Parts: sequence; C-alpha cells; structure tokens
Amino acid sequence: MNHRKARTVRTGAENTPKVDPLIKALLDRVTTAIGDDSVALIYQHQIRSDRTRRYELPPPAKSGLMPEVEIMHTLLGIELRVGRRRLACPDLSTARYLAVFARLGVSAVALPYDITRIARLADDLESAFYRMIAFADSEGTGLSDSRLKRLKKLLILWQREKVESIGPGPVAPQFNRR
Repeated sequence: MNHRKARTVRTGAENTPKVDPLIKALLDRVTTAIGDDSVALIYQHQIRSDRTRRYELPPPAKSGLMPEVEIMHTLLGIELRVGRRRLACPDLSTARYLAVFARLGVSAVALPYDITRIARLADDLESAFYRMIAFADSEGTGLSDSRLKRLKKLLILWQREKVESIGPGPVAPQFNRR
C-alpha cells in the first residue's frame, strides 16, 4: 500500500492541502477580496460574542465536499435536508441560518439564543457565503471545471476550519445568576 502524507502550504491564515501555484494565487486573491465579510468573521464577531446554544449538524458524506442542502416546506413545518437527513426547524430564518453552516460542512454551530436576531444573521451569512462563491467564479474565469471546483472546495474548507476553530459554544446558554 502506498500512503502519502499531504503537504501543507500557507495560504491566508490557514493551512490547506498543497495546491498548484495558479489555484493558490486565486485563493489568495479571493480571500483578500472577501476581507472582513467572511462567514467565519461574522460568526466570530456577531454570533459567538453573544449568548448562544450549540446545534449539532449532520457531518458531510465526504470530507471537503459541499453537501446537498435544501430547505423544505412540509405539512409538519420547515425542514432542512442535509444529504439524506432531515432536521426540523422552528422557522424559515433558522433553516436559512443553519443551511449556510451545513453547506460549509460544519458539524456543530452556535445558534443565537435571541431568536429575533436570527433572520438578520441569516441574511448576512448567506450574503457572505454567496459573495465568496461569486468571487471564486469571477476570479476563476477561464479555468477548467475541475480547477474551479478545487478553488471553491479550498475556500469552503478554509471557512469550515475557521468556524470550527471558533467553536460552537456551550450546549445551553449561560445565564448570570446573582
């Protein structure tokens, strides 16, 4: 059996698997263009800084691939389908919020305890996620489909690692008792 260890190359603030120089240059340009509007920074500054509770998401079927995520309106309410699993959601904004992290492949995420904030955060997170994908598409003009897919996969992996390093927080929200 031939087992090779993956080498890592420093790109942005994270270690990613070794990539060809063109993809690395495009990855650096996209991460620079995203700036402070990344999913991970919104998660860190606007979500984890407040009272939250942990929510477990099903892991992606294959590592590094964006799972199929769909918001479904059923007779029983709103459901988020991640791969083959269905998760019941109390409302559409919570489903949209969780869908962003499911697309990143995050296994556990912090959900704001204040439900009035979820809709605005879902808007911000979806915008950041799709802006990242749009930057990848615009920077990757002229690339082969496999290279463009690799660029998007590395961007998603980069955001997943950052969100997971921030952590999902406590299972239940912390209340100050006097």
